[in-house]
Amino acid sequence: MAEYLGTVIALNLLFGIPMIYAAVFGALDVILILALTTRKFRVLEQVFILLISIISFGYLYEVFITKPDPSAILYHSFVPLIANSNALLITVGIIGATVMPHALFVHSWFTKNKSKDKSIQEKRILRKLHLRENVVILVIAGMVNAAIMIMAAAAFNAHYSSIASISDAYKTLIPLFGAGAGIVFVITLLSSGISSSIVGTLAGQAVMEGLLGMKVNIWLRRIVTRFINVIPTTIALLLGFDPLTILVYSQVILSLMIPLPMIPLVLLTRNKEVMGEFVNRNITTIISIVFVGIILAFDSYLIATTIKL
Repeated sequence: MAEYLGTVIALNLLFGIPMIYAAVFGALDVILILALTTRKFRVLEQVFILLISIISFGYLYEVFITKPDPSAILYHSFVPLIANSNALLITVGIIGATVMPHALFVHSWFTKNKSKDKSIQEKRILRKLHLRENVVILVIAGMVNAAIMIMAAAAFNAHYSSIASISDAYKTLIPLFGAGAGIVFVITLLSSGISSSIVGTLAGQAVMEGLLGMKVNIWLRRIVTRFINVIPTTIALLLGFDPLTILVYSQVILSLMIPLPMIPLVLLTRNKEVMGEFVNRNITTIISIVFVGIILAFDSYLIATTIKL
């Protein structure tokens, strides 16, 4: 939902398309990209690289022009501040936006498809390449999320902390830092929405294939999973829900769902009978358990404080 909504908001701000019509166009963008890249998966990977590059350089530019305080960035990189329940909500949402439970399915699905009918030596090489690729991608994802927060804090926190929507942020950026800042902001939002929506659609396809236990026409799977994603968001927009509220809470729900695939993944990858020579080392399992524990702690604390409220 969050990925699709990002595309819808970006289309609305960039081209002035009413939200409900932008919702229709937003449903078709991923289908079009997947259609153009069906036969050559390498092309899809190159599309991902292009979109991620746009996002990365876009927010690098935004951070450069907003001129944040480097000492504050360094200090709060090691000493986080969660001042209130709203900050906790955003923190949990950022975890969901960065890790995304459905992305765990997609990475496993990619690995399975690439290693199919490969020799053991080829699988070893693929595993090393996949590991490096994931480390690089997740580092970039973390840095982009950090850049978004740094840019927002530097641009708005001092005098515009009352900003309550993405459109307000866009309109405020232009008089403060020029039209270029606003356009780059929306283009990065659009690129982020499209790239994340592709991941979501592929994840739905992979999950559906696994649950059914049989092959289903690839386009039927993609269309079904895409519109399952689209319909709730469109209904929420028709009912007049605030897009930013939908965006934040959908990411929080993603974070709450991370343990569902992550815990079985940790258990399976430490099982030698399942993984063979590719079983996790003890240190990998320990680090995995620590991070699962951190995510569970944040999720549990958020649920406990919300119930109290």
